[in-house]
Amino acid sequence: MGIGSQQEPAARRWAALARRWTQVRTGEEGMSTAEYAVGTVAACAFAAVLYQVVTGGSVVGALGDLVESALATLS
Repeated sequence: MGIGSQQEPAARRWAALARRWTQVRTGEEGMSTAEYAVGTVAACAFAAVLYQVVTGGSVVGALGDLVESALATLS
């Protein structure tokens, strides 16, 4: 056994590890897309709830009362 024969298995292991690392890194692209999709759906749901709260009668009435009291204070 020479030195070259001992280095070949190590080189093969490193090459296999590099190939596996490339597969793992490129496999994560779908996860990022899925995370963006979940975040987008959550943001849309939050916007829908916020829209319902803001356009509801109680919030509009409270804001109207606040504006009227501020205008009354100024005059």
